[in-house]
Amino acid sequence: MKLFDGIIFDVDGTLAETHELIFASFNHVAEKYLNKRLTNEEIVALFGPTEDVILKEWMKEDYESARKDYYDFYELNHPHMAEIFPGLSDVIHIIKEKNIPLGIFTGKGRDSATITLKSIGLYDHFDLILSGDDVEKHKPSPEGINKFIEKYKLQPERVLMIGDAIHDVMASESAGVKCALVLWDEYSRNRCKECRTDYRFYTVEEFIDFIKQSLT
Repeated sequence: MKLFDGIIFDVDGTLAETHELIFASFNHVAEKYLNKRLTNEEIVALFGPTEDVILKEWMKEDYESARKDYYDFYELNHPHMAEIFPGLSDVIHIIKEKNIPLGIFTGKGRDSATITLKSIGLYDHFDLILSGDDVEKHKPSPEGINKFIEKYKLQPERVLMIGDAIHDVMASESAGVKCALVLWDEYSRNRCKECRTDYRFYTVEEFIDFIKQSLT
């Protein structure tokens, strides 16, 4: 039975394993401009605002050069430090074949989201890409989900948000859409053991089966 008329994906930890690249990119500029190195936990604590907002706060007058260094490092190292989760391309193609709106809602800035989606070969597969630069309030605000719903005139209960973090769950709940929490990334699994959500998946294989059944 067809359950969904529109599907939205998060990016980091959902479509691609990018956390080590993100940590390395922030430390690249932190070491160069601030002469310090942050732990993964310290960097995670910064998540929410886009990279540009974080870098502006950190770098002050060095923002422009630090921003360039950050994105240059992120793009240069993406091919060998980050990759799509195996099987996710198949999921995207299955959804596209059903001819329903397919979106991205990520807290990443537009530049890093574009780099990642192009690097993993999925940039052109999405009908609407909403980054942290395209909303006034970042997750857990449902603003990006609501924009997707409004653009395609969908009923919220017929929309599925797919993410790997509590903020994805909270945004989904606020928007009145269903949420699939995907925990095939160890980093996400450790953070979301107790998260309550509509659906929970630990492998891409079981998620593929669910998508096939939900769009038939």
